[in-house]
Amino acid sequence: MEHHQVAIYLGAMAAGGLLGRLAPQAGPGLEHAINPVLGALLFVTFLQVPAAELFRSLRDGRFLAAALVVNFVVVPLVVAAMFAFLPADQAVRAGVLLVLLCPCVDYVIVFSGLAGGSSRRLLAVSPLLLVAQMVALPVFLYLFMGSELADIVDAGPFLKAFVVLILIPLALAWALQAWSARRPAGQKVSDVATTTMVPLMAATMVTVVASQVPKLDDSLIDVVAVIPFYAAFLVIMAFSGKGVARLFRLDAPAGRAIVFTGATRNSLVVLPLALALPDALAAAAVVVVTQTLVEVLGMVTYVRLVPRLVPVGESAANEPAVP
Repeated sequence: MEHHQVAIYLGAMAAGGLLGRLAPQAGPGLEHAINPVLGALLFVTFLQVPAAELFRSLRDGRFLAAALVVNFVVVPLVVAAMFAFLPADQAVRAGVLLVLLCPCVDYVIVFSGLAGGSSRRLLAVSPLLLVAQMVALPVFLYLFMGSELADIVDAGPFLKAFVVLILIPLALAWALQAWSARRPAGQKVSDVATTTMVPLMAATMVTVVASQVPKLDDSLIDVVAVIPFYAAFLVIMAFSGKGVARLFRLDAPAGRAIVFTGATRNSLVVLPLALALPDALAAAAVVVVTQTLVEVLGMVTYVRLVPRLVPVGESAANEPAVP
């Protein structure tokens, strides 16, 4: 299933969209299924983010610095340049900000490895990236939307979603990691849980898309309008990531990993936050899921092109730093 995950995800999103259009009355029922499915998916996702590597990642100074710069300096600047051109719909803007400002910590490792990137280094810095985005996201949202966002968002459901669908699955995942490190039974449970990643991802996409499509109404055009922004983001971040890798004089595998971490976004982790927004901002969840669709297609292209963009024969370590 992992070898065919792109086709599976695309099929799941198409099926969800079709179900949402043909049976809109099923939306409320499907909405109740989102949290259980999404909670299970995030648990499995976090299970692949090693808590034990959190402090070890601090030792790889140049790679860690490059990952933080590309994700929390370069990406916000790129998003800021795009922001003024986004559709004026608040739900669309909130969804774009939620998804583009948070770096991916899960399948980026797989795609980077397929392109010859350093999966080990990405895996090591994933816990730190996860913690950093949780801290930085509220600050970024305030900087981009200010009190405008505070006026339309009820903090209660937002905080509840963060605790129930992010903090609790994260704690359970890291508890299972500790058990699996000490007991063979724990390792077996962890291995079985990890194999459910693709079907849970597909189930989440079907459920979210089918339940949210009937709510779009007049926002559909605005949601479709963000697709070129997502595509442009992937193009810009490919070259920006290479520039950051050169700046920190990283070798080719590490440079490719930086390109991938700058381009891939954490749609699964921020989706609960988008779903917790009030009904007036319901389109934000679909905006987040739409980014996943564009990104999955983009990763297929990245796997083919990034090795050419950051070739081994032109190791970033031997190139002059970008001024």
